[in-house]
Amino acid sequence: MKIFVASKNEHKVHEIKLLVPKFVELELIKTELDVEETGETFIENSIIKAIEYGKDVVQPVVADDSGLCIDVLGGFPGVMSARYMEGASYTEKMESILQLMKNYEERTARFVCVATYFNPINNFLISVEGYVEGSISREIRGTQGFGYDPIFIPNGYEMTFGELGEAVKDKISHRSRAFKKLFELLIKVGELKEES
Repeated sequence: MKIFVASKNEHKVHEIKLLVPKFVELELIKTELDVEETGETFIENSIIKAIEYGKDVVQPVVADDSGLCIDVLGGFPGVMSARYMEGASYTEKMESILQLMKNYEERTARFVCVATYFNPINNFLISVEGYVEGSISREIRGTQGFGYDPIFIPNGYEMTFGELGEAVKDKISHRSRAFKKLFELLIKVGELKEES
């Protein structure tokens, strides 16, 4: 079975590919469509992307919306994580966040991911949330992963996702948790079936 990934972020697609059941072929969506994320929550944006891209390709798609939520900053950058300081590099974005937090001892945060599957053929839609709790480091550490990984220390570890690397991230990340749960549910309800 083929499912398209409604994302132009190759890092994201690579992470999702590691989580799909073996009988599912995952393909990066190729379309001129550029869906605007107008939702105020991760779930709204995830559903918007899944439905719009699904209707465009008329095939099952998975989409996600994810971001970093920092408690002391009121959940910022949250749904604006990718669009914060648009045009700036992630190093610049992380430096800006560390600057905003320089006077705070309280550094709890979480990565949140809402994964959505939409099949336009039978109009089947399902969304699940995954998250990982942690804290914000005092400096940028590590070069692995992408986005805000080098400033996020997951609970139970002393290193950032940028230092821990793919093997740990695949087990405990917000995206890993959301997509594992999503594919399990899709198999359970019979939407995904291994072809005999």
